[in-house]
Amino acid sequence: MTKKDVPTPRFGWALTGSGHFFKECIAIMQGLPHLDVFVSKAAAEVMRMYKQEMVLPEGTRIFKDTTASAAPVGNFYFGVYHTLIVAPASSNTVAKCVTGISDNLATNTFAQAGKCRVPTIVFACDTAPEMDTEAPSGMVKVYPRRIDLENTARLKTFDDTSVVESLAELTAAVDARKQWLKSLSS
Repeated sequence: MTKKDVPTPRFGWALTGSGHFFKECIAIMQGLPHLDVFVSKAAAEVMRMYKQEMVLPEGTRIFKDTTASAAPVGNFYFGVYHTLIVAPASSNTVAKCVTGISDNLATNTFAQAGKCRVPTIVFACDTAPEMDTEAPSGMVKVYPRRIDLENTARLKTFDDTSVVESLAELTAAVDARKQWLKSLSS
């Protein structure tokens, strides 16, 4: 597929180093048309730990975190993306996004989407004082720190950013963007 054959605008999906509903996020990605996936170095590690393979729709482009400047994010400036989804978003990613640090592919996509006013959906992992989450060896209980919960709350105040706290909310937000796309073509 050549650049001119790539349909635009597209969904962008950034994967971070969180295993929280990682497999379920991959399943949602499988139903998205015109998708680009941004895989941070931490996300690549999680994929190996969870023995997760990405089987994605034909035409999906995958960008891996291999450059210091996260070069693929330049596409945000050319209208290539109508939506960015950051899911699952680790506490590290959320903290960096809230403080304006964009030093990897996932945080850089968030920053560039914000600068280009691309609506962004963030599935934050640390949303309650006590949670169950899947680790590579099975389900575990986690207790997000106060700072993690505060960062999630701060992220909710960002322009053009929707923070979702559950898989059901993520699914609904993605479905709403798909409906919005359909409305543009009718």
